[in-house]
Amino acid sequence: MSKTSGTPRLADTALPDPSRWKALAFIALAQLMVVLDATIVNIALPSAQTDLGISDGNKQWVITAYALAFGGLLLFGGRIADLWGRKRTFVVGLIGFALASALGGAAQNEAMMFGSRALQGVFGALLAPAALSLLAVMFTDAKERAKAFGIYGAIAGGGGAVGLILGGFLTEYLNWRWTFFVNIPFAVVAAAGAYFVIREPSGTRNRAPLDIPGVVLSTLGLVALVYGFTRAESAGWSDALTVSMFIAAAVLLIAFVVTEARVKSPLLPLRVLTERNRGGVYLSLGLAIIAMFGLFLFLTYYLQIVKGYSPVKTGFAFMPMIVGMITGSTQIGTRLMTRVPPRLLMGPGFLVAAVGMLLLTQLDLNTSYAAVILPGMLLLGLGMGTAFMPAMSLATHGIEPRDAGVASAMVNTSQQVGGAIGTALLNTIAASATTAYVADHAARATDPQLLQLQAMVSGFAAAIWWAVGILVAAAAIAIALINTGRPGTGAGGAESASEAGAEEEFKIPVVAH
Repeated sequence: MSKTSGTPRLADTALPDPSRWKALAFIALAQLMVVLDATIVNIALPSAQTDLGISDGNKQWVITAYALAFGGLLLFGGRIADLWGRKRTFVVGLIGFALASALGGAAQNEAMMFGSRALQGVFGALLAPAALSLLAVMFTDAKERAKAFGIYGAIAGGGGAVGLILGGFLTEYLNWRWTFFVNIPFAVVAAAGAYFVIREPSGTRNRAPLDIPGVVLSTLGLVALVYGFTRAESAGWSDALTVSMFIAAAVLLIAFVVTEARVKSPLLPLRVLTERNRGGVYLSLGLAIIAMFGLFLFLTYYLQIVKGYSPVKTGFAFMPMIVGMITGSTQIGTRLMTRVPPRLLMGPGFLVAAVGMLLLTQLDLNTSYAAVILPGMLLLGLGMGTAFMPAMSLATHGIEPRDAGVASAMVNTSQQVGGAIGTALLNTIAASATTAYVADHAARATDPQLLQLQAMVSGFAAAIWWAVGILVAAAAIAIALINTGRPGTGAGGAESASEAGAEEEFKIPVVAH
């Protein structure tokens, strides 16, 4: 423990766990499964819809049921991890996710499908914050922490694109049901490994009574917010229910903040949000996810509808982004994390991603994959991978071990809400631009089908311009708000007194507070 503080921090609670690297492998496998699931089902959706007789009006619930349960329960899941213990929560989440996936793969009607997706979301909300907070409490050495979060960040960023490839393979060569069944071996291996390998540090639980009002308000508020954006995509921003959802979300989340400021044992201690470095991470990461998720949607449609790619070929077309993310996270972010302040990785990383996105605004019917799309995705991946790595590490910056679960849940919440906003907002912008293009060019068009394709691509390009602006805003927020120095130094670059005491006592480098 630090000599200047009575409360242990993640940097100075215990000596490193000798099995931490084996544990990382199983934690990374579980994270990969959760991130894969966010996109793998998108590829399988048309086939599943036909087999199960799901109507066009209801098909969105295959995605929405998961998003609502996952996004709405993340803060609760993070608090449960702090209360039960992260290892136990992690294993329970994995087993539950596997069972829910089996139910989805065996679905005989739309009710079974929607129910299984909601259950996946519930157990995912337990699993995801437990995984990230386990890393936070197990890796205390600055250089090792950089490597661990580099691997985790690469998976968190690139797993969605991997899902597109795997989903294409399974749907095209096997059956859509395998996009669910494939989760089972992932979960079984990760749960068995976690049970035997992970040793959670003692004294890091938060055994305070559960904040029931906070659970209810946060869950309902986040569900209303995610559903509002999801509904806006299909029904429009002026739809009465859409507007009602946004109003309800605002009222509930404001009431949640007021409640958390007053209760003795809050679900989300406001100290987790008000520390400027963590706040900067949550905000900038959420914005970046808005841009990235919108692009996944547009490029998938562009490659399949305009370019005529098969699902498998479409998945492989995303490979440069995956390579870029892995390189940016493990080779650039990890190597520089202990040498430069995090803002000098996150800010420039988001700007490099914006340059890649800028290239993709040039899309037209005859755009060359090699000349435009490949370098654009490579730069996007490099930039996002470089930024993701310090972002994941800073999510638990200076946090007390008892708050690690809920701080980790905030990262996942910003990603989940960002994904919902990105899909709805950018899709709406693209649809409006498409309609405007048709109206402007209809009189001169000789081929209606060609006009529709041109209008679609014009809409994609218009929305991608917005994504460029959003990434620039993310970079500005990261540079302005994140002021911690590199690990082992304070905000101004000098080692703080408490850190010096901790290092002298334990003889290990520590994370800046």
